[in-house]
Amino acid sequence: MHRYISNAHKNGIFWISSKLFFPLILFKQSALFLLSESDMRKTEIKHSILVLATVLILGQTLIGSTYAIKNGTLDRTAHPYVCWIVTWDGVSNYVYLGTGALISSKVVLTAGHIAQPPIAVAWVSFEPIADWPPWTNLPPSGSSSHWHEVESWYTHPDYCIGCGSKGLTDWITHDVGILILKDEISPPYANLPFPGQVDTLSMKANLDLVGYGVQYQMRGIGVPPPDNWDWEVFGGRYTAKAQLIKGNYVMSDEFLRLTANPGQGKGGTCYGDSGSPILLAGTNTILGVCSWGTNGNCAGVSYDQRIDTADILDWINSFLP
Repeated sequence: MHRYISNAHKNGIFWISSKLFFPLILFKQSALFLLSESDMRKTEIKHSILVLATVLILGQTLIGSTYAIKNGTLDRTAHPYVCWIVTWDGVSNYVYLGTGALISSKVVLTAGHIAQPPIAVAWVSFEPIADWPPWTNLPPSGSSSHWHEVESWYTHPDYCIGCGSKGLTDWITHDVGILILKDEISPPYANLPFPGQVDTLSMKANLDLVGYGVQYQMRGIGVPPPDNWDWEVFGGRYTAKAQLIKGNYVMSDEFLRLTANPGQGKGGTCYGDSGSPILLAGTNTILGVCSWGTNGNCAGVSYDQRIDTADILDWINSFLP
């Protein structure tokens, strides 16, 4: 599965997916949630660096060599608490396509950049292969058997992009968000970690990735990497394996660093996987949420917001019954 971002501004990158209409996304286009030029200058980040997990959707025909969602497979019913997120700006554009995880009957955990403005309405679907919302007129409204309307959305009070002064090492912080659903959803739910759980893990600890992001990269068409991704199964929930790359790097107290290259039984996240849960392998325990990557090819390593820190856990728990 891939962590994807929507081409929000064509400059920076997030693992988000946005669905219709540039600049936040073209219909059926998967892309990165990019930083604006001003944000890039503020954080001293170059255009060639930084890919956040957001949600843009590409509607292009696959040509040349491709590879499936980084060695991912259809999740089917393995993680039924993982949902597809669609948000709308209240005017004419779908804003983001992302991923989240249900942690109680009405509470969905996701990335902060998925829950940030401009959002007027949002929905989630827990279907393994979700149909695109069947609304032909805007604004769409209400819930259905496959789609559940979001009542409210929140970002962590310390969430910020471009507030640091050290470029790549502190350009984003507290990238965690919460969606509150209008209707209650039955179990199962994902579990939260205990404080500092990530610090107890060993190097190359096995992790499970689950998300609704893009799955294929098109080759040989002469477009930038962020713009040549597509879905094998649009609206499909995929899963893959990854490993923790542990170390005392600058952001290790806030972000997980994961393998992202496909091969040897491992996969990675990409556009549209933003907000997806990073699970301790073989469990339903969320260690972090998909946040950003280092290049438009969704390769190398990825960085995911830890949720096992005391301040983030306290904030998440404040929404739970």
